[in-house]
Amino acid sequence: MNDAPKNPLLEEFQAYLEQTDLAHTLSAGQPDLSALLSEMAGLRSEVKAESRHFKSTLDALSDALTSLQTDNKVLAGELAAHGEQLQQMRSETMRAVLLDIVDIYDRLTVGFGVLHNYHPVSSLFSHSKKQDVRFIKSFKEGQSITLKRFEQLLQRYNVRAIECFGKLLDPHTMSAVEISHDPKLENGIVLEELRKGFLFENNVLRLAEVKVNKL
Repeated sequence: MNDAPKNPLLEEFQAYLEQTDLAHTLSAGQPDLSALLSEMAGLRSEVKAESRHFKSTLDALSDALTSLQTDNKVLAGELAAHGEQLQQMRSETMRAVLLDIVDIYDRLTVGFGVLHNYHPVSSLFSHSKKQDVRFIKSFKEGQSITLKRFEQLLQRYNVRAIECFGKLLDPHTMSAVEISHDPKLENGIVLEELRKGFLFENNVLRLAEVKVNKL
């Protein structure tokens, strides 16, 4: 290419530059730093406000959680105490019922012993001795069955008799209500069981009343 065609292009470009306000174009294209800083400051304030609100919400939730945990501990303690009271009431009621059963068992045992050792006097019952003997035998068998049922009932509820005879007096399970003297035996040995004692779940339900040897 030669210089002739360039001149018209240069002339057109020069005319464009003369017609265009470059200072206005440059100023219009640049951002407004003051407005930008103002917007950033506003955003920063909003972020701080949101952070304070978020922290306030977290504190409120933390307080609510602490209060809930405290209430749960109090409730758990109350439930435990209530459960212990119910268990104690159940145990006391059970002991009272078992003591009544043991008392009835004692009476049946005494009655059975009387029947076992009773024999009609021939001179008084000569006309009905056979019938009386059969009646006593039948009644004694019935008492024996009843006693066995009571013993099974006591075993079912973990009630067992305290072994006393021939053993050394145990003040935790036995009460010495009579004393006797036998030089052949050791001091404090139980000579006779006057009233049977019982354990309920390895705790004393009723002390045994015994006669002990005293030297």
